[in-house]
Amino acid sequence: EVQLVESGGDLVQAGGSLRLSCAVSGLRFDEYAIGWFRQAPGKEREGVACISSLDTSASYADSVKGRFTISKNMANYTISLQMDSLRPEDTAVYYCAADRLTPDTWSLCSRNHADYDFWGQGTQVTVSS
Repeated sequence: EVQLVESGGDLVQAGGSLRLSCAVSGLRFDEYAIGWFRQAPGKEREGVACISSLDTSASYADSVKGRFTISKNMANYTISLQMDSLRPEDTAVYYCAADRLTPDTWSLCSRNHADYDFWGQGTQVTVSS
């Protein structure tokens, strides 16, 4: 059974930092891209960042570029999202998700939620002004 479990969400003041973690089990880490998505009330789900299965490339939404960093720990099957210089508009439920890739796409990742096969339950991030 594939499981993705997010943690690290919290209430933080604007300008602060948080580190989200996603513990992954039940799949081969080297065959999946992992993405972080967020959804605020009344808004569509947004692809925040993703990292390829080979850990060779990452992609970020323009709204978080330079502030958020995605990383992968192959040893303990964990994906992290370091979030710095947080803004009130970053407030949302954050989800991690896994996208099974074919060998010719192992160096790529997508920030389109429709491409993803497995999802975690989400963790709430609230940034106060």
